[in-house]
Amino acid sequence: MLTITQALHDQIVAHARKDHPDEACGVVAGPAGTDRPERFIPMLNAARSPTFYEFDSTDLLKLYRDLDDRDEEPVVIYHSHTATEAYPSRTDISYANEPGAHYVLVSTADTDGAGPFQFRSFRIVDGEVTEEEVRVVQAY
Repeated sequence: MLTITQALHDQIVAHARKDHPDEACGVVAGPAGTDRPERFIPMLNAARSPTFYEFDSTDLLKLYRDLDDRDEEPVVIYHSHTATEAYPSRTDISYANEPGAHYVLVSTADTDGAGPFQFRSFRIVDGEVTEEEVRVVQAY
């Protein structure tokens, strides 16, 4: 289960809305070994595409150096889907290389009649996708 604060949830959704019609992407870092998302880090979608996202390699290197310096790890890796449901695509699954991370997808398309902003979380390990419950809290 992903437990995330309302503030972080809202920042992820706001980033997805802001970058629409392109996919948004980013990371929420937390203290290493805690599984607690704390620091919102929006990233630039280097692909600038409505159907694909990729982190800029220079930005990604800076991110991982910063995480190391702070003794943090990527707890949440998020991106948006602009025309499909919030479920990992084959490409998303193939690029998922953080087995301990929660992969959050936000859909900015109304694919299920529940409104345009689905917020779902998945674990992706060795190509296997498992959806998990999301619990939004005011504070930890």
